[in-house]
Amino acid sequence: MSKLRAGVVGTGAMGTHHARIYAENRDVELVGVSDADRKRAQSVARQHDTDELPLERLLAGVDVVSVAVPTEFHYQVAGDAIDAGVNVLVEKPLVARPPHGEELIQRARDAGVTLQVGHVERFNPAVQTTLGLIEDLNVIAVDAHRLGPPVDRTISDSVVLDLMIHDLDVALAMTEGSVEDVAATGIRGGDYATATVRFDDGIVGQFTASRVTQQKVRTLSITAEECRVVVDYADQSVRVHRQSVPEYVQQDGDVRFRHESLVERPAVDSGEPLEREIDAFLDTVREGQTPAVTGEDGLRALRLARDLDALACEHDDAAVASLQRH
Repeated sequence: MSKLRAGVVGTGAMGTHHARIYAENRDVELVGVSDADRKRAQSVARQHDTDELPLERLLAGVDVVSVAVPTEFHYQVAGDAIDAGVNVLVEKPLVARPPHGEELIQRARDAGVTLQVGHVERFNPAVQTTLGLIEDLNVIAVDAHRLGPPVDRTISDSVVLDLMIHDLDVALAMTEGSVEDVAATGIRGGDYATATVRFDDGIVGQFTASRVTQQKVRTLSITAEECRVVVDYADQSVRVHRQSVPEYVQQDGDVRFRHESLVERPAVDSGEPLEREIDAFLDTVREGQTPAVTGEDGLRALRLARDLDALACEHDDAAVASLQRH
């Protein structure tokens, strides 16, 4: 099988990792990278023994491309790639505005190219294990926390569109239900938000995301009738708590109440989620299959995130002022 020719547009934090993974893949030729900041692109190109190229030249010479530019440029760059007949992996969120997402999906369909959205947590081994587990469970609720300290780079997206959207996408992948009701609140200029989502199949989701918390937390818990499943995204671990039995015990003359439960630790494959995501994208292109995270999936997550973000901003004067400036 001939090598797929790959390119990366955008050489910031995520784009640099995309370039690394393509360069390390023996079945891929990394043709080049492109960025409005040519010096940064040249530095990344030197690291991976490839070329820094203008966007038009890059798209003319590749089969697949990762789009890792800021969200506001996703529509234009992904659209240019689709029009050039190139298969596209676009980082989340799909685009800034849902109508642009609808258009890209149709353009990719008309052009006969793959459009995959980079919701990388779908490829976290712990999440993939959990998605398999819950097929046999009666899920009641989902609770996700994605917290961390301030970052040392400029992020134009709010914490909902930057961080919470990961967990919204995972929750949407767990249910076929439609969103029935939403609520959200935010503070600190869009850097902290909490939200509640109720689906029409009875599942309730609670989500918290923060860029102002002095501890990095990436957890997801699922309450089902049969058990409670706890996922640690960072550790790539899954714990299943079953058969919680209440009892009174006597110790040193005192009577105490406790719960005993059985904790299972399902086997979880190891692996870098981004590498697994890119491998899945490449396999989809080679085999002509439907991507694991379609444009429609990305659009569904985007619409929910935007609804929650708007509600969060209503309670956050600093965020409202920021939106008005833009």
